[in-house]
Amino acid sequence: MSLRTRISQQSTVVQLKRLSSSQELLWNLTLRELRSKYRRSFLGWTWSLLNPLALVAIYSFIFGVVFGSQAPAGDPSGLTSYALYLLSGLLPWSFFGLVTGLGLSSLIGNAGLVRKVAFARETLVFSQSIFSLVQFSIEMLLLSTILVVAGSPILPWLPEVIMLMLLLTIFSTGLALALAVFAAYFRDLVYLWTIIMQAYFFTTPIIYNADDLKGRVSEPILNILNYNPMAVFVRAFRNTLYDGRGAEAGDILLLIVVSFSVFFIGFKIFHKFTRRLAEEL
Repeated sequence: MSLRTRISQQSTVVQLKRLSSSQELLWNLTLRELRSKYRRSFLGWTWSLLNPLALVAIYSFIFGVVFGSQAPAGDPSGLTSYALYLLSGLLPWSFFGLVTGLGLSSLIGNAGLVRKVAFARETLVFSQSIFSLVQFSIEMLLLSTILVVAGSPILPWLPEVIMLMLLLTIFSTGLALALAVFAAYFRDLVYLWTIIMQAYFFTTPIIYNADDLKGRVSEPILNILNYNPMAVFVRAFRNTLYDGRGAEAGDILLLIVVSFSVFFIGFKIFHKFTRRLAEEL
Protein backbone atom coordinates (compact mmCIF):
# COMPACT_ATOMS: atom_id res chain seq x y z
CA MET A 1 0.00 0.00 0.00
CA SER A 2 1.44 3.36 -1.05
CA LEU A 3 2.04 6.25 1.36
CA ARG A 4 -0.53 8.39 -0.47
CA THR A 5 -3.19 5.67 -0.07
CA ARG A 6 -2.49 5.31 3.67
CA ILE A 7 -2.69 9.08 4.17
CA SER A 8 -5.94 9.22 2.22
CA GLN A 9 -7.45 6.42 4.33
CA GLN A 10 -6.35 8.09 7.58
CA SER A 11 -7.81 11.39 6.39
CA THR A 12 -11.14 9.72 5.64
CA VAL A 13 -11.22 8.12 9.11
CA VAL A 14 -10.52 11.51 10.73
CA GLN A 15 -13.30 13.10 8.68
CA LEU A 16 -15.79 10.40 9.70
CA LYS A 17 -14.83 10.74 13.40
CA ARG A 18 -15.27 14.50 13.18
CA LEU A 19 -18.66 14.00 11.57
CA SER A 20 -19.78 11.56 14.28
CA SER A 21 -18.90 14.16 16.93
CA SER A 22 -21.23 16.65 15.20
CA GLN A 23 -24.41 14.61 15.63
CA GLU A 24 -25.96 17.13 18.02
CA LEU A 25 -25.27 19.98 15.60
CA LEU A 26 -26.77 17.95 12.76
CA TRP A 27 -29.91 17.33 14.82
CA ASN A 28 -30.24 21.01 15.75
CA LEU A 29 -29.75 22.18 12.16
CA THR A 30 -32.37 19.73 10.94
CA LEU A 31 -34.86 20.84 13.60
CA ARG A 32 -34.22 24.45 12.63
CA GLU A 33 -35.12 23.68 9.03
CA LEU A 34 -38.24 21.73 10.00
CA ARG A 35 -39.47 24.51 12.28
CA SER A 36 -38.70 27.45 10.01
CA LYS A 37 -39.72 26.12 6.60
CA TYR A 38 -43.38 27.19 6.70
CA ARG A 39 -43.35 29.15 9.98
CA ARG A 40 -45.38 32.17 8.84
CA SER A 41 -47.43 30.38 6.22
CA PHE A 42 -51.15 29.91 6.83
CA LEU A 43 -51.22 26.45 5.25
CA GLY A 44 -47.86 25.41 6.71
CA TRP A 45 -46.67 21.93 5.74
CA THR A 46 -49.70 21.52 3.49
CA TRP A 47 -47.69 23.40 0.86
CA SER A 48 -45.29 20.46 0.64
CA LEU A 49 -48.24 18.45 -0.68
CA LEU A 50 -49.91 21.18 -2.72
CA ASN A 51 -46.82 21.93 -4.80
CA PRO A 52 -46.48 18.46 -6.40
CA LEU A 53 -50.27 18.15 -6.69
CA ALA A 54 -50.39 21.47 -8.57
CA LEU A 55 -47.70 20.24 -10.96
CA VAL A 56 -49.59 17.00 -11.51
CA ALA A 57 -52.78 18.93 -12.26
CA ILE A 58 -50.97 21.15 -14.78
CA TYR A 59 -49.11 18.33 -16.52
CA SER A 60 -52.18 16.08 -16.51
CA PHE A 61 -54.22 18.79 -18.22
CA ILE A 62 -51.56 19.71 -20.79
CA PHE A 63 -50.35 16.23 -21.66
CA GLY A 64 -53.32 14.10 -20.64
CA VAL A 65 -56.16 16.30 -21.89
CA VAL A 66 -54.71 18.65 -24.52
CA PHE A 67 -52.22 16.22 -26.11
CA GLY A 68 -54.13 13.05 -25.21
CA SER A 69 -51.22 11.25 -23.55
CA GLN A 70 -52.15 8.02 -21.80
CA ALA A 71 -50.41 6.22 -18.98
CA PRO A 72 -49.37 2.62 -19.67
CA ALA A 73 -51.45 0.07 -17.79
CA GLY A 74 -49.80 -0.93 -14.53
CA ASP A 75 -48.53 -4.51 -14.57
CA PRO A 76 -49.99 -6.24 -12.59
CA SER A 77 -51.89 -3.42 -10.83
CA GLY A 78 -53.97 -2.61 -13.91
CA LEU A 79 -53.94 1.11 -13.07
CA THR A 80 -54.43 3.50 -15.99
CA SER A 81 -54.43 6.82 -14.14
CA TYR A 82 -52.10 9.36 -15.74
CA ALA A 83 -52.09 11.41 -12.52
CA LEU A 84 -50.89 8.44 -10.41
CA TYR A 85 -48.38 7.48 -13.09
CA LEU A 86 -47.07 11.04 -13.03
CA LEU A 87 -46.94 11.27 -9.22
CA SER A 88 -44.97 8.02 -8.98
CA GLY A 89 -42.16 9.64 -10.94
CA LEU A 90 -42.61 13.30 -10.03
CA LEU A 91 -42.27 12.90 -6.25
CA PRO A 92 -38.82 11.21 -6.45
CA TRP A 93 -37.72 13.87 -8.94
CA SER A 94 -38.96 16.69 -6.71
CA PHE A 95 -37.04 15.20 -3.77
CA PHE A 96 -33.88 15.00 -5.87
CA GLY A 97 -34.31 18.62 -6.92
CA LEU A 98 -34.95 19.73 -3.34
CA VAL A 99 -31.87 17.98 -1.89
CA THR A 100 -29.51 19.25 -4.57
CA GLY A 101 -31.01 22.75 -4.58
CA LEU A 102 -30.88 23.20 -0.80
CA GLY A 103 -27.51 21.50 -0.54
CA LEU A 104 -26.10 23.70 -3.29
CA SER A 105 -26.70 26.87 -1.26
CA SER A 106 -26.12 25.39 2.21
CA LEU A 107 -22.55 26.68 2.60
CA ILE A 108 -23.24 30.07 1.03
CA GLY A 109 -26.34 30.54 3.17
CA ASN A 110 -24.40 29.77 6.35
CA ALA A 111 -21.22 31.68 5.49
CA GLY A 112 -21.07 33.40 8.89
CA LEU A 113 -21.22 30.08 10.73
CA VAL A 114 -18.56 28.54 8.48
CA ARG A 115 -16.17 31.47 9.01
CA LYS A 116 -16.54 31.69 12.79
CA VAL A 117 -17.06 28.12 14.05
CA ALA A 118 -14.97 24.98 13.57
CA PHE A 119 -17.25 22.02 12.86
CA ALA A 120 -17.85 19.27 10.32
CA ARG A 121 -19.19 21.47 7.53
CA GLU A 122 -20.85 18.63 5.67
CA THR A 123 -23.47 18.66 8.43
CA LEU A 124 -24.94 21.71 6.70
CA VAL A 125 -25.59 19.59 3.61
CA PHE A 126 -26.73 16.55 5.59
CA SER A 127 -29.27 18.58 7.58
CA GLN A 128 -30.87 19.72 4.33
CA SER A 129 -31.01 16.12 3.11
CA ILE A 130 -32.67 14.89 6.31
CA PHE A 131 -35.17 17.75 6.21
CA SER A 132 -36.00 16.91 2.59
CA LEU A 133 -36.31 13.21 3.44
CA VAL A 134 -38.91 13.97 6.13
CA GLN A 135 -40.97 15.90 3.60
CA PHE A 136 -40.48 13.17 0.97
CA SER A 137 -41.59 10.49 3.45
CA ILE A 138 -44.85 12.33 4.13
CA GLU A 139 -45.53 12.66 0.41
CA MET A 140 -44.75 9.00 -0.26
CA LEU A 141 -46.94 7.86 2.63
CA LEU A 142 -49.91 9.74 1.19
CA LEU A 143 -49.21 8.50 -2.34
CA SER A 144 -48.94 4.90 -1.11
CA THR A 145 -52.27 5.26 0.68
CA ILE A 146 -53.93 6.58 -2.47
CA LEU A 147 -52.42 3.77 -4.55
CA VAL A 148 -53.68 1.11 -2.12
CA VAL A 149 -57.18 2.60 -2.31
CA ALA A 150 -56.89 2.68 -6.12
CA GLY A 151 -56.05 -1.02 -6.17
CA SER A 152 -52.28 -1.17 -6.56
CA PRO A 153 -50.80 -4.21 -4.73
CA ILE A 154 -47.90 -2.23 -3.28
CA LEU A 155 -48.02 -3.35 0.36
CA PRO A 156 -45.56 -6.25 -0.09
CA TRP A 157 -43.20 -3.86 -1.87
CA LEU A 158 -43.12 -1.09 0.75
CA PRO A 159 -39.71 -2.26 2.13
CA GLU A 160 -38.34 -1.90 -1.39
CA VAL A 161 -39.85 1.59 -1.65
CA ILE A 162 -38.05 2.55 1.57
CA MET A 163 -34.79 1.13 0.22
CA LEU A 164 -35.20 3.16 -2.98
CA MET A 165 -35.86 6.29 -0.92
CA LEU A 166 -32.64 5.74 1.04
CA LEU A 167 -30.63 5.08 -2.13
CA LEU A 168 -32.02 8.25 -3.70
CA THR A 169 -31.07 10.16 -0.54
CA ILE A 170 -27.51 8.83 -0.71
CA PHE A 171 -27.22 9.66 -4.41
CA SER A 172 -28.70 13.15 -4.06
CA THR A 173 -26.61 13.97 -0.97
CA GLY A 174 -23.39 12.92 -2.69
CA LEU A 175 -24.16 15.23 -5.58
CA ALA A 176 -25.20 18.00 -3.17
CA LEU A 177 -21.85 17.77 -1.35
CA ALA A 178 -19.95 18.42 -4.56
CA LEU A 179 -22.34 21.16 -5.67
CA ALA A 180 -22.16 22.94 -2.30
CA VAL A 181 -18.40 23.31 -2.31
CA PHE A 182 -18.23 24.18 -6.02
CA ALA A 183 -20.87 26.88 -5.51
CA ALA A 184 -18.73 28.45 -2.78
CA TYR A 185 -15.98 29.04 -5.36
CA PHE A 186 -18.20 29.61 -8.39
CA ARG A 187 -21.35 31.48 -7.34
CA ASP A 188 -22.87 31.39 -10.83
CA LEU A 189 -23.39 27.65 -10.32
CA VAL A 190 -26.47 28.51 -8.22
CA TYR A 191 -28.14 29.94 -11.33
CA LEU A 192 -26.59 27.48 -13.77
CA TRP A 193 -27.90 24.52 -11.79
CA THR A 194 -31.49 25.72 -12.29
CA ILE A 195 -31.00 25.55 -16.07
CA ILE A 196 -29.31 22.15 -15.83
CA MET A 197 -32.20 20.78 -13.77
CA GLN A 198 -34.74 22.03 -16.29
CA ALA A 199 -32.90 20.25 -19.10
CA TYR A 200 -32.43 17.12 -16.97
CA PHE A 201 -36.15 17.02 -16.16
CA PHE A 202 -37.12 16.71 -19.81
CA THR A 203 -34.41 14.13 -20.53
CA THR A 204 -35.85 11.94 -17.77
CA PRO A 205 -39.05 10.01 -18.62
CA ILE A 206 -41.38 11.55 -16.03
CA ILE A 207 -44.16 13.20 -18.02
CA TYR A 208 -43.79 10.74 -20.90
CA ASN A 209 -43.05 7.06 -21.49
CA ALA A 210 -39.66 6.46 -23.11
CA ASP A 211 -41.02 3.37 -24.88
CA ASP A 212 -43.30 5.65 -26.92
CA LEU A 213 -40.20 7.25 -28.45
CA LYS A 214 -38.83 4.06 -30.01
CA GLY A 215 -38.37 4.63 -33.72
CA ARG A 216 -38.66 8.41 -33.27
CA VAL A 217 -35.25 9.09 -31.74
CA SER A 218 -31.86 7.50 -32.26
CA GLU A 219 -30.70 4.58 -30.12
CA PRO A 220 -28.01 6.58 -28.25
CA ILE A 221 -30.55 9.23 -27.24
CA LEU A 222 -33.02 6.54 -26.17
CA ASN A 223 -30.32 4.96 -24.00
CA ILE A 224 -29.68 8.33 -22.32
CA LEU A 225 -33.39 8.71 -21.64
CA ASN A 226 -33.63 5.20 -20.20
CA TYR A 227 -30.38 4.81 -18.29
CA ASN A 228 -29.37 8.16 -16.81
CA PRO A 229 -29.42 7.79 -12.99
CA MET A 230 -32.70 9.61 -12.36
CA ALA A 231 -34.42 7.74 -15.18
CA VAL A 232 -33.51 4.46 -13.47
CA PHE A 233 -34.74 5.79 -10.13
CA VAL A 234 -38.04 6.92 -11.67
CA ARG A 235 -38.49 3.55 -13.39
CA ALA A 236 -37.75 1.67 -10.16
CA PHE A 237 -40.22 3.77 -8.15
CA ARG A 238 -42.91 3.29 -10.80
CA ASN A 239 -42.34 -0.46 -10.89
CA THR A 240 -42.96 -0.69 -7.15
CA LEU A 241 -45.62 2.00 -6.70
CA TYR A 242 -47.62 2.18 -9.92
CA ASP A 243 -47.10 -1.37 -11.22
CA GLY A 244 -46.98 -3.05 -7.83
CA ARG A 245 -44.38 -5.64 -8.84
CA GLY A 246 -41.01 -4.41 -7.62
CA ALA A 247 -38.08 -2.98 -9.53
CA GLU A 248 -35.89 -5.01 -11.86
CA ALA A 249 -32.90 -6.62 -10.14
CA GLY A 250 -30.54 -5.01 -12.67
CA ASP A 251 -31.93 -1.56 -11.89
CA ILE A 252 -31.54 -2.11 -8.14
CA LEU A 253 -27.93 -3.25 -8.54
CA LEU A 254 -27.14 -0.29 -10.79
CA LEU A 255 -28.69 2.17 -8.32
CA ILE A 256 -26.72 0.73 -5.40
CA VAL A 257 -23.43 1.06 -7.27
CA VAL A 258 -24.18 4.53 -8.65
CA SER A 259 -25.57 5.92 -5.38
CA PHE A 260 -22.65 4.89 -3.18
CA SER A 261 -20.11 5.83 -5.86
CA VAL A 262 -21.58 9.33 -6.25
CA PHE A 263 -21.71 9.78 -2.47
CA PHE A 264 -18.09 8.68 -2.02
CA ILE A 265 -16.88 10.94 -4.84
CA GLY A 266 -18.94 13.87 -3.56
CA PHE A 267 -17.63 13.34 -0.02
CA LYS A 268 -14.01 13.32 -1.23
CA ILE A 269 -14.54 16.41 -3.42
CA PHE A 270 -16.14 18.25 -0.51
CA HIS A 271 -13.19 17.68 1.78
CA LYS A 272 -10.61 18.38 -0.90
CA PHE A 273 -11.97 21.86 -1.56
CA THR A 274 -13.02 22.93 1.96
CA ARG A 275 -9.50 23.85 3.10
CA ARG A 276 -9.85 27.45 1.87
CA LEU A 277 -13.61 27.56 2.23
CA ALA A 278 -13.72 30.19 4.99
CA GLU A 279 -11.66 32.55 2.84
CA GLU A 280 -13.91 32.08 -0.19
CA LEU A 281 -17.10 32.69 1.79
